[in-house]
Amino acid sequence: MSKYGVMVMGPAGVGKSTFCASLITHLQLNRRSAFYVNLDPAAEHFEHEPDVDIKELISLEDVMEDDEMRWGPNGGLIYCFEFLMQNLDFLAEKLDSLTEEYLIIFDMPGQIELYTHIPVLPTLIKFLTQPGALDIRLCAAYLLEATFVVDRAKYFAGSLSAMSAMIMLEVPHLNILSKMDLVKDQMRKKDFKRFLVPDTTLLEDDPADTVRKRMGVEVDVHSSDPADKDALMSGATFKRLNAAVANLLENFSMVNYLKLDSTDEESVQAILSYIDDCIQYHEAQEPKELAEEEFEEEE
Repeated sequence: MSKYGVMVMGPAGVGKSTFCASLITHLQLNRRSAFYVNLDPAAEHFEHEPDVDIKELISLEDVMEDDEMRWGPNGGLIYCFEFLMQNLDFLAEKLDSLTEEYLIIFDMPGQIELYTHIPVLPTLIKFLTQPGALDIRLCAAYLLEATFVVDRAKYFAGSLSAMSAMIMLEVPHLNILSKMDLVKDQMRKKDFKRFLVPDTTLLEDDPADTVRKRMGVEVDVHSSDPADKDALMSGATFKRLNAAVANLLENFSMVNYLKLDSTDEESVQAILSYIDDCIQYHEAQEPKELAEEEFEEEE
């Protein structure tokens, strides 16, 4: 019997835990069962108490305070996940008894290396999805903050990390622009549509360049001082890098975005419908039989 799950990922601060909380609340209001798994060993505050918390196994605080290891926050988080990989029975015991009625929500940490080049998550996903005791139909939801669209370099860098995660994880994948409530009054819907599919033409009207021109700021683009941020961000080399990233995304044509406002019930429902479609949730549901009275009326 298959189980169903979604792995909520993305850089730090994009609203992963907020989305998880909104999704759980929406499921509960619609009489669907949710099972919340926190896999962020540094997380402390939750709107919904996790059903499984990695901190019961290992926490980032314990790793960083260990006198022998002396890890920093980034190295410590990777160590926590490597420790989890050595103790996967911790997850298996908690998830084994779940039925297909549950949507298992995995709330992931915001360290981008986990989704781009460290081969820890592919191992975890293989364990969760392999036929057998767990056999979870899993999809990934990769969140990127909608405010990134104001900074073209940040937007394309985030899109590249989303594509890297798609290629590395090899599961059904949704890319989501979160925190739409922060930009809906700053940009017209017509203009925002251009960002739902990364497009090289977005570089032609970079707001940062427009602001510099309006202010009459002259930047020495040949400056070799690494502390001169304006020069670096305006330099020809930096622009060529952004163009190369944009062309790469356009050539692969793998990344497009859904919009999410976690404060809007309809927005959360729309994302849930995409998740259900990715994991084929409705295909496993029993068809609803017609009530006796309705059947007689149709005849």
